[in-house]
Amino acid sequence: MNETVEGQAIVYCEGLFGGPDGKVAHGLVRRSHRYRVLAVIDHTMAGEDAGTSAGVRSVGIPIVGDLETAMAVGQRAGTPATHFVIGIASQVGALTEKTRLAVRSALKAGLNVDSGLRELLSDDPDLLELAWANGCTIRDLRNPPQGMGSRRFEGLIDDVPAIRVAVLGTDASVGKRTTAWGLVDSLSRRGHRAELIGTGETAWFQGVRFGLILDALPHDGVGAELEYAIWNAWNDSRPAVIVIEGQSSLLHPVHPGGYGILAVARPHAVVLQHAPGRTTHRGLPHAIRPLGEHIKAIELVGETSVVAIAINPEDMDRDAFLAARDDIEQQTGLPTLDVLADGADRIAQLLIDEKMSSS
Repeated sequence: MNETVEGQAIVYCEGLFGGPDGKVAHGLVRRSHRYRVLAVIDHTMAGEDAGTSAGVRSVGIPIVGDLETAMAVGQRAGTPATHFVIGIASQVGALTEKTRLAVRSALKAGLNVDSGLRELLSDDPDLLELAWANGCTIRDLRNPPQGMGSRRFEGLIDDVPAIRVAVLGTDASVGKRTTAWGLVDSLSRRGHRAELIGTGETAWFQGVRFGLILDALPHDGVGAELEYAIWNAWNDSRPAVIVIEGQSSLLHPVHPGGYGILAVARPHAVVLQHAPGRTTHRGLPHAIRPLGEHIKAIELVGETSVVAIAINPEDMDRDAFLAARDDIEQQTGLPTLDVLADGADRIAQLLIDEKMSSS
């Protein structure tokens, strides 16, 4: 985890904080060691507490309607804003005109801009000129540092004795990172050192200590960089458990993710994240394959076992969610829970009992 906070951040999530496209903002509100989050911009939810709206306790981070109001929050607290973070994770990943105008306003106000969008802000000459004129930086997470992705796979994973757990999913933007952090927290509370390997932009924004951004790497560079991140976590802090954040889904028709994690990390166990209220992949007309097929695919490809199902209750009322949870647990025979609401203690204890005791 980053020891030093880089600055005070305003998180931009205009019109999207209430849905899955706001997942970057949700993650920053729930946890951030990279920034001190001052406010979230989304005029449709202005006046609400961002923590409560993101499904956790009140955290004292307001949702406001515009940049001026957001900056006033920091000024009143004596911690002026230094960063403007794009808290949007749309399927397209494009820079909309509305977001571009918001970035222009932030740069004019002297704020550094951090973005995980696929469309690089630093490719826009107008934005670069504004940044230079106002003494600001633009940081595109999808534009990896020079040399990233050029490592060679060395077999270092064979020198990592820690229990490795991957959190994979049945779809994109379904809650894998939230479950992964919950598992790390639960294991740590039980006295077992655990580290997270972040694999996406939001984990980086949150200040994860070890990781990479898979979407920013060439396909043939993923294996070596992932192996190095895992080995580096082991070499640096000797954790008992290393939890790897998954990306997208093994059976996703557009962004099949998880194969590299299974091949390189060789997880001893997998926690599978699922949203029973979804019938099609987020933003696509294609049906999500049955849960049992995802389990079979993961166990076949990874030569490992799915040990628990973590479920996302979106688009379900409480009764429907509880019924779905009980049905999944009965059908799969696996512990099934909502980590955000229930915590990850059942999964952590299962790993302690079944994996760590035999290692």
